[in-house]
Amino acid sequence: MEKGQFEKYAWCGRVKGDIKEYIRRHDEIWPEMKQVLADAGITNYSIWNVGDRLFGYYECKYGAKYAAEVQGKSEVVARWNEYMDDILELEMDPETGAQSKLTQVFRFDS
Repeated sequence: MEKGQFEKYAWCGRVKGDIKEYIRRHDEIWPEMKQVLADAGITNYSIWNVGDRLFGYYECKYGAKYAAEVQGKSEVVARWNEYMDDILELEMDPETGAQSKLTQVFRFDS
């Protein structure tokens, strides 16, 4: 990773049930959850959906490993994951405890 360049992180998941409820919960994301993400160096975080499928993307100011470690140690993230468990299905990486990272297979820069 070059100096000043953030490591990219992408994940996928599935909504179990109503996408409107998933969106509502994110519209009301807890301030303490936002703080954990900021402390982890996560920026430019977006989540998209098509049908019941989700695609998340963020950039890691201090690297993906650091971001995963901060989130993995956070009681706030553990509570958030429990709160979302009834409507969200994610494959978790057993090593980091974070969402499994997608592998980038194409990139275009102009």
